[in-house]
Amino acid sequence: MKPRQKRFMFIAVALAGVGLAVGLVLYSLRGNVNLYFTPTQVFNNEAPVGKSFRIGGLVEEGSLKRDQGGLTVTFAITDTVKSLPVVYTGILPDLFKEGKGVVARGIMEEGGLMRAEEVLAKHDENYMPPEALDAMNKAQAAKSVSASAPIVVPVVK
Repeated sequence: MKPRQKRFMFIAVALAGVGLAVGLVLYSLRGNVNLYFTPTQVFNNEAPVGKSFRIGGLVEEGSLKRDQGGLTVTFAITDTVKSLPVVYTGILPDLFKEGKGVVARGIMEEGGLMRAEEVLAKHDENYMPPEALDAMNKAQAAKSVSASAPIVVPVVK
């Protein structure tokens, strides 16, 4: 083989190796991605069915119920438009309170109930993740548009 052919072969093998490494990394990360949704997006069937995802919003006032003698807690997460019931078994973060921001990771069950595997409370009363703030603003905008839109009744002939 000529030196030029050896160099070309080396470059081709190196590119194939890099491509294989990138492909393996992307394949392994594919299963670890947790998507973020709001209750309105869940009601619009945008959330994955049977897969773990994150839902965020505010803990709805008056929805927090603790199981007597156990670690099971039931509460509702709201984006001020829709609410979604969540069941969690475990120790809640110290900052978890009604009316405060929360992100829960879990799987949706039949009947619209989310069984949370993890619950995170926001760490600062003024902080909200940009994606959560954006999603809540979109939900509010959609609510105000639908409330002001005229109701159109189809005419059947």
